[in-house]
Amino acid sequence: MNELGRRVLVALVGVPLAIGIIWIGGAPLATLLGGLAGIGAWEFYRLAREGGATPLVVLGVIAAALVPIAVHGELLGVLRLPLYAWILPVLLLLGAAIWLRGVEGRPLGAVSTTVYGVLYTGGTLAFGYALRYHNYAVGDTAGALAVLFPVVLTWASDTGAYFSGRLIGGRKLMPSVSPGKTVAGAVGAIVVTVAATYAFVHGLLVPRAQLAFTPWGLVLFGAAISVVAQVGDLAESLLKREAGVKDSGTLFPGHGGVLDRLDSLFFVLPAAYALYDWLLIPAPGGR
Repeated sequence: MNELGRRVLVALVGVPLAIGIIWIGGAPLATLLGGLAGIGAWEFYRLAREGGATPLVVLGVIAAALVPIAVHGELLGVLRLPLYAWILPVLLLLGAAIWLRGVEGRPLGAVSTTVYGVLYTGGTLAFGYALRYHNYAVGDTAGALAVLFPVVLTWASDTGAYFSGRLIGGRKLMPSVSPGKTVAGAVGAIVVTVAATYAFVHGLLVPRAQLAFTPWGLVLFGAAISVVAQVGDLAESLLKREAGVKDSGTLFPGHGGVLDRLDSLFFVLPAAYALYDWLLIPAPGGR
C-alpha cells in the first residue's frame, strides 16, 4: 500500500473511533488522551535528546499519561489534588535528577525539559477532557460538540493555509522554521476558519447544544483558533528542526507521530477552553 493509501486508511479508522470515544466521554476518553499524552511525551523527549538534552524519560512519560486521568478523577470526585500536589512532584523530580543525572548530566536542563514535556502533552490534552465536560455543555451531544468544534476548526485552518498558500504563494511566513508556509496561507487559514466557525455554530452548536456567539464573538473565536493552531504547528516544526528530524514518530502510518498529528491541538484545546469562558452565550430553544 502506498503512502496515500495508508493515510486514507488511518483516517477512515481513526476519525470515527475518536469521535465515538469523545461522545462516550468518561474513562474511555481519559484513557485515550492519557495514552496519546504518554506517546507524545516519549516523542518529545526523543526530540529533546536529539537536541542534546537529557530528560528523565520514564518519569515524564508516566506523568504525562496520568494528567488526563487525574482530571477524570477530579470530575468524578474520587481524587482531590491540593496545591502542593502540583508543586512537590517538580521538587522531587529535581531531587531525583541529582542522583540520576549528576552535574555532568545537566540536571537543570533535564528537569526543565521533563516538566515541559509533561505540560506540553499531558497538560494540554487534558483540556480535551475538560472541554467534554465544560460547564456550558449540557449532555453528551453538547459535550462532544464542545470538543469537536475546535478540532474541526483546526482542520479548516490547515486546509485553508494549504490551498491559499498553493494558489497565491508569495512571501514566506517563517522560512527558517517552516519553508513551505506563506503569509497568504496564514491569512487564507484565518478566513476559512472564520467561515467554518459560522457554519459549525449555526449548523450544529446552536441547534444541538443551545450554544452560540455574538457576531463579533464568532469572528474573534474563529480567527483566534486559526492563529493559535498555526503557532502550534510552527512550534512543533521548530522542535523537529532543532532535533534535525523529519517526523516526531511513526505511530500513524503515512501521518507521522502524535506530535505531528496533534501539534496544533496542543495549543488549540487550552485556548478553546479559555475562549468558551469568554465568548460563549446560551441559545435556548435552539434544538
